[in-house]
Amino acid sequence: MQGSSRQSVRTLADSLESAGATSDMALVSSDLLAVASMLTREQSLLSALADSGQSTADRIAIVDDLLTGKISDASLAITRDIVSSRWSSTSDLVDGFEQLGEQAAFIHAQRDGSLDRVESELFAFQRALDSSPELQLLLTDPSVSDQRKAAVIHDLLGSSASPVTVQLIEYTAANLRGRRPHSAVEGLSNLAAAQRNRLIAEVRSAVPLSASQSERLSAALTAMKGRAVELNVIVDPAVIGGIVVQIGDEVIDGSIASRLDQARRTVSA
Repeated sequence: MQGSSRQSVRTLADSLESAGATSDMALVSSDLLAVASMLTREQSLLSALADSGQSTADRIAIVDDLLTGKISDASLAITRDIVSSRWSSTSDLVDGFEQLGEQAAFIHAQRDGSLDRVESELFAFQRALDSSPELQLLLTDPSVSDQRKAAVIHDLLGSSASPVTVQLIEYTAANLRGRRPHSAVEGLSNLAAAQRNRLIAEVRSAVPLSASQSERLSAALTAMKGRAVELNVIVDPAVIGGIVVQIGDEVIDGSIASRLDQARRTVSA
């Protein structure tokens, strides 16, 4: 997102957090994600709502005419706020609805005590994607129906999975919009962590980390980033020794494999 869009999301996210005290956030999440999906399909509507040349009152009138009685009053109020905000592009407007819909789901999960469970299930699904090129192909294949993708997701997550996890992964699979499945689900994990002002560090190690090693690494990363850092550890024999840590786009590569590769490049130079 560009600058004005990022500021809009921050402002709207704060408002959503406040609204969560008196609103059904599970319903708000479902409504906002449904609007995001509709805007992806209805490009003329998206253009009208993202048109800065059109007055705020006109954009709100479009929303009211289209959605009154079809989504909750709380969702309608948030939707008015979204279309009244500044967006750098039409795609950013869709992203705004999507991110706020996802945040609403995490607010709901945090308040009913299931956010830890949701984060664990999202990470497990990322692992499933990493280990299955077939799953990645299925989720990105436009010829596969959303119903078929949903059935596969249900099979993978199991009947005991949190409804929040199921809802978000099903929505994401049906609305990738050019993103890789792993990146899209990773974005969900990061947003879930941000709900508690935490960062997620993906740690790859040749062997499992002990509890004390995990605690020391988490403490060091927390001190470095200035925010609590939660570790998702992946055992990866290709690392050989040491670890590779990724936090968002930042990679800290302390693996033996990396040092060997660097040595080979130096010798062949």
